[in-house]
Formats: sequence, C-alpha cells, structure tokens
Amino acid sequence: DDWEPRPVFHLDLNAKDYETRESLIQILNSHLEKWEERFGSEKSDRTPEERFAWLVRKARETTSRKVAILVDEYDKPLLATSENPELQDTYQRILKGFYGVLKSCDADIQFAMLTGVTKFSKVSIFSDLNNLEDITLDNRYSTICGITPDELEANFKPGIDALAQKLHTDHEEALSILKKNYDGYHFSASLDDVYNPYSLISALKKSEIGDFWFDTGTPTFLANKIHDNAIDLTELEKEEVDANRIMSVDLISGDPVPMLFQSGYLTIKNFDERFREYTLGYPNREVKEAFLKFILPKYIKDGKGKTAFDLRRFVKELEKGEPEAFMNRFSALFAGYPYELISDCELHYHNVIYMTLTLMGFYVRAEYHTSDGRCDAVVHTDRFIYIFEFKYDKSAREALEQIERKRYAAPFAADTRKIFRIGVNFSPETRSIDEYLIETTD
Repeated sequence: DDWEPRPVFHLDLNAKDYETRESLIQILNSHLEKWEERFGSEKSDRTPEERFAWLVRKARETTSRKVAILVDEYDKPLLATSENPELQDTYQRILKGFYGVLKSCDADIQFAMLTGVTKFSKVSIFSDLNNLEDITLDNRYSTICGITPDELEANFKPGIDALAQKLHTDHEEALSILKKNYDGYHFSASLDDVYNPYSLISALKKSEIGDFWFDTGTPTFLANKIHDNAIDLTELEKEEVDANRIMSVDLISGDPVPMLFQSGYLTIKNFDERFREYTLGYPNREVKEAFLKFILPKYIKDGKGKTAFDLRRFVKELEKGEPEAFMNRFSALFAGYPYELISDCELHYHNVIYMTLTLMGFYVRAEYHTSDGRCDAVVHTDRFIYIFEFKYDKSAREALEQIERKRYAAPFAADTRKIFRIGVNFSPETRSIDEYLIETTD
C-alpha cells in the first residue's frame, strides 16, 4: 500500500483513576499540551473541546494532510464512575463536548477509530454524532482485534514448538491446549474464530499456560451488579439475545449481559438467522475461570469481607477421599454470609454451588447439572466418585433417597472407584446448610 504520513492524535484514557472532575480534565490536558507543543496554541483559557478542535484544524493547515484520531478506552471515565452518578454525569458532559469535535471537524479528519468496553444507549455521549460507524458486530471486521487460527499457525510456529517442548508434548497437542484456554471469541454472526491476543502472546512468550486474563482488569461494579440483581449464573452460558440487547448499555439497569458481552466475558457461540438471535457463552477456560474466581467472593464473604473459599483444599480433600472435611468447608461458605445481603436465598445457594463445583471442574472432573432428571452434581477423582444431590428447605435424607430412587449411581456400577453419595439440604431460615448425610459403597 502507498502509505501517506499524516498527523495522528492518540488519546489514551485507560491509565488514570477517575475520582474527581479534575481527574478527567488533567488527563485531557496532558494530551492537549503535548499536541500543542507540536502544532502551537492559541494561548487562551479555552475548554478542552475548543482546544482540540483548534488543534485538528491547525494540524490540517500545517501539514496539508487530513488527520487521524485514535482513542483508546473512550469510556473508561464513565465505567470508573458507575457508582457515582453525579460525577459520571459531569464526565459525560465533558466527553460529549470533547468527542463532538469528531463531527464539527469532520472535513479535517481522514480517519478516526475509538475502542472501548461499552456502547452507551440512553445517555449516549455520541447522541449528536451521526458520522461514526459501529463495527462491533460487523462481519467485515470480525477478526480485527484477535488472532485467527490460520494466523497463529502461520506466524507463531517457533512459540508453539517451544511451548510443546516445555509441556513435554507435540505441536498438535500444544495447539489444542492453546485453543482450549485462549480461543473461542466470535465477534459477528459469521462466527469467525479468534484468540485473545494478549493471553495468547503472553503464553507463547513465557512458554506456559497461565491465567493472563486477570492482568487486564475487571470492573468491580460489574461483579456488584451481577450479585445485587440476583442473576442466575447457570443461565449465562446459554443466554439468547438479539443485537439490540447486547449492543446497549444502561448502567442503571439490572441487566449485566450487554456489559459481559462487550467486556469479553461472554462471546457469540451461535447465531439463529431466522430469529436474528445470538446465543452467548464463555469463550474459553481462562475467561470462565477468571470470571467465577472474581465474582465468587461477592457471594461468600463474611461480615468482615473475608472469604472461606480455598479451591486447592476443596480439590485435595476430595482427591484424598475426605468428604466430611469437604462438606464442613463447603458449609462454611454459607455460614458467615450476612443475611441482609441476600435478596433471593435459593438462587444465592445455587449460584455458590455452581461456582464452587465449576471451579473445581478445572482441576478434577466435576459436573453441575440443573433439574433435568440427572443428579445435581458428580465429581470424579482418580480413586473416588462423589454423587451430590442438593435440596432447598427439605432434608438431607430426602436428597439421599432421591439418589437411590433414581439410581444415579447405576452408570458407575462397573467402576472400581469408591462411590460416595452425599445429600445436602439448605435451610431458608438459617440461610445456610443445616444438614448433610454421606453414604458410601466400596
């Protein structure tokens, strides 16, 4: 391509704690002052948007080239103040004027690209702009922000082979491991497959499979929204939505699905052309595990903000055949949680069970089912099989009787491992596990 040099205005709003009105003004000023050193200044106390507009026009006049504008994390100030509506409203007015330059100076701009987590709906900072094109679900750009499987194999073979050597496996198995952990993103109905570039490159650089998603940060308000609005976590893996829902964000509403999609915790798993509906789900193991680990403390903290959850001990107790120790630890997850923080007692109970067993499932084979004729959960280790049945406001005995009556252990009749049958009851009065019973068959 015949590339033509042109002035570039790069605005990065990610590296700042937004706590006061001055915080946003300061970061805008830091960029404006840098650009003014290059293109000059009107030497006046004008607003940030007036200075920005003057700079864009001046750059065009000085270089005889239209400018390019790149904005990273355009919505970071709004996300950071989601729990401070007054400050967020102030930021919204400032940014609306600043980004309005994209419209008022359209004749001087060759290209502009803005990236961020959200697309705000009811209180949009872009409500006056009609010259921006949203490419979020556009098939033409579905692989622009990731690495495709073909690109991975064509460009990263040395890194893949180094990882394979480190893991004592071959090239194909290393690819399979990378895919399970970092692939699975789809950004349009075409379902073009892409890897998370940050996690993938981190894994290849270090020749290890790590949890790099944590490094990218997770907005705290998102975890609060999911917990406070009593969201059923088991439904997030099969959420069916239309484009209007996943492309709108109202930080006041109780719907976290658009934010989960736009921040990368959920991705498109399938598209129904007939009804124009998207089925969402977690893209890969890394993201699902990181998400559950992040929000679990919201459900199990005690009055002092501490948590009794220790995944390593849960797994090791089952691997050693110690269901009593496991159940004592499991019961402790509920015992100290403040009553007043639980809006839906039964849903809270099921969400904690789901998160605990799902996280364990990354280290042992653990499956958590809903009520579809199967037992609630089965955990497999090298030497033991655990069959769980959970009840709400009934009894542990009824749970065990259901295991027997429906013959949940029958599929393991020829298995040589020791089987534990565990019935558990959760009491709405105490809002905790009030009893459990354990039976075994050698």
